[in-house]
Amino acid sequence: MSEHLDDLTIFVIIFLIMAIFLLFLGIKSVPQGQQWTVERFGKYIKTLEPGLNLIIPAVDIIRSKLSMMEETMDIPAQNVITKDNVMVRVDVVIFYQIISASQAAYQVTDFTNAILNLTITNIRSIMGAMTLDKALSKRNTINLQLLKVVDDASLSWGVKVLRAEIKDIAPPQDLADAMAWQMKAERNKRAIILEAEGHRQTKILQAEGEKQAIILEAEGRKQAAFCDAKARERFAQAEARATKVMSDAIKNGNLQAINYLIFMGFGEAFNKLTTSKNTKLTLVPLEIIKLKGSGLN
Repeated sequence: MSEHLDDLTIFVIIFLIMAIFLLFLGIKSVPQGQQWTVERFGKYIKTLEPGLNLIIPAVDIIRSKLSMMEETMDIPAQNVITKDNVMVRVDVVIFYQIISASQAAYQVTDFTNAILNLTITNIRSIMGAMTLDKALSKRNTINLQLLKVVDDASLSWGVKVLRAEIKDIAPPQDLADAMAWQMKAERNKRAIILEAEGHRQTKILQAEGEKQAIILEAEGRKQAAFCDAKARERFAQAEARATKVMSDAIKNGNLQAINYLIFMGFGEAFNKLTTSKNTKLTLVPLEIIKLKGSGLN
């Protein structure tokens, strides 16, 4: 009886150990950012989300462990012939994210290889329809076209292509040297044109300045002549008024007016006489002094 109990105890212990071991095998901890696909007898049954999950040990197996985070794929550099028969080397990088673990695991054998080959095929097709100059200047257009084609095809695989970016377009070295020389020539040409334009503007401004100076000088002369004419006109008017006053005074028999006229005439003649270069000695008649003393005080 004691031996029978010992065998039963051993069996129970072994059974508990196996149950605990099987339970441990059935507990799966999925890291954040991943999803695992589960198969039962070779058939997909569910997808395990991040955290603790339970499966049936020895019946359910983990088929794929897929990262659901955004990832990058460097496409190997490809030689592409453009529309104008120039061979260029193109580097592309793809940014993608799995949005359905079951589709990524079962819709295509290797989705990364599928995206790789799809990208290579379409980059050659897109750039083959462009000239080299257009390909170099329209990178954004190439990126958008490539993204649309690859993304549309990869959606059925449970993969979302987020961005497609061209890292580099490298023409042959001899062509690159020729392009560099052409760009240098264009820069030199623009520099010469700008310098010539600067000289032209300088001459134009200088001519405008001289023109304005001449105009201002002419305006000044015109204003001075106008002021001089005004002064002469006023002087003539004053002379006319003075002559009229003197004429009226003489007409009325004013002796002082008559003496003033005689003295003024003598004064002018005397002034010319005294300022003459040949004059050595000037004698003034006594009558003039008397006339001054009698009529002009």
